[in-house]
Amino acid sequence: MAEDPKDWDVATKLIRGGIARSQFMETAEALYLTQGFTYDSAEGADRRFAGDEPGFVYSRFNNPTVKMFEDRLALLEGAEVCRAQATGMASIHSALMGLVKAGDHVVAGRALFGSCRWIVAEWLPRFGVETTFVDATDLAAWEAAMRPNTKAVLIETPSNPVLEITDIRAVSAMAHAVGAKVIVDNVFATPIFQQPLALGADVVVYSATKHIDGQGRVLGGAILTSEAINEEFYRDSLRHTGPAMSPFNAWVMLKGLETLDLRVRRQADTAAALADVMAEHKKVQTVLYPFRKDHPGYEVATKQMTGGGTVIALDLGSREAAFRFLNALEIVDISNNLGDAKSMATHPPTTTHRSVPEEERPLLGVTEGGVRLSVGLESLADLTRDVTRALDQA
Repeated sequence: MAEDPKDWDVATKLIRGGIARSQFMETAEALYLTQGFTYDSAEGADRRFAGDEPGFVYSRFNNPTVKMFEDRLALLEGAEVCRAQATGMASIHSALMGLVKAGDHVVAGRALFGSCRWIVAEWLPRFGVETTFVDATDLAAWEAAMRPNTKAVLIETPSNPVLEITDIRAVSAMAHAVGAKVIVDNVFATPIFQQPLALGADVVVYSATKHIDGQGRVLGGAILTSEAINEEFYRDSLRHTGPAMSPFNAWVMLKGLETLDLRVRRQADTAAALADVMAEHKKVQTVLYPFRKDHPGYEVATKQMTGGGTVIALDLGSREAAFRFLNALEIVDISNNLGDAKSMATHPPTTTHRSVPEEERPLLGVTEGGVRLSVGLESLADLTRDVTRALDQA
């Protein structure tokens, strides 16, 4: 009897999951750069469009290379369905819009990535959807925000950029009590360190641009959920609105998945050590890393995550100090991306969270002296020297 891929270890899933070889039995996954497909007969086309026989009909709906990526990521996540998207923001947008209609209500953690916050605060209300933001660490606030018409709950944990931790299991129970679906943006934790579906979430979203590619090459996103939720809320909307991932990007993502486990574990080890180094520096006011015991969400983080992730948040007290630090870095790049093999640092108020109204930023923990550091694959010794030298000049 053939072994069930669900029983494989993570490393094997990332290498072997979803492979569908052509008649040529290629070693690497095949790249199907095609818009459409042909049929043996008109009757065959009829059957395929009706769903009576398996096969592909148009790459906006699905594609063999994209399907391999979807199947591999679903296997890793423990999801029944993965729907690959053109970008991470396409995933967030599609995941929310698929669940709601005019008159519905959405609850979200206050500390969100700037574009995610814009969708909840500005975009959804244009279509008659009510929205409420809460302190993502306050379970009483989550419970108080739930209404009979709440249909979707959006959690980002750890959050961007200050790594707030939300108890996924507790919030999911509250949401389900009023009939709402829970979406978790799992980008910072990665599927290696956190499994939101196993904690009670209904939908998981990724910007695959980050750790899944992890090497600065292409954009992509993913929505992972159950067969039932996909069928009721996403199948038709994704088919007709067209936020599809390109086959080329899916092929690159497949290659990224092969090394995901190795990369993020090494990055997280370095990040944990670097956070300890920075916490001792006199120029640093605060350092936030989920697996440091002084992190406010440490207990929840260690309960639902198996690693602290690859990102560190620090506060240097002022914009001027943050800029001096960033400008003094020699190895670490100034960039608004994260999850890359290259270490990157950014000043959220002027980059990733620039769209958040200035008066609201303190509520998100976005301070003028804040820096988000995404730790890459460089050596710990070199990064320590670079960061320490830059802090000395901050």
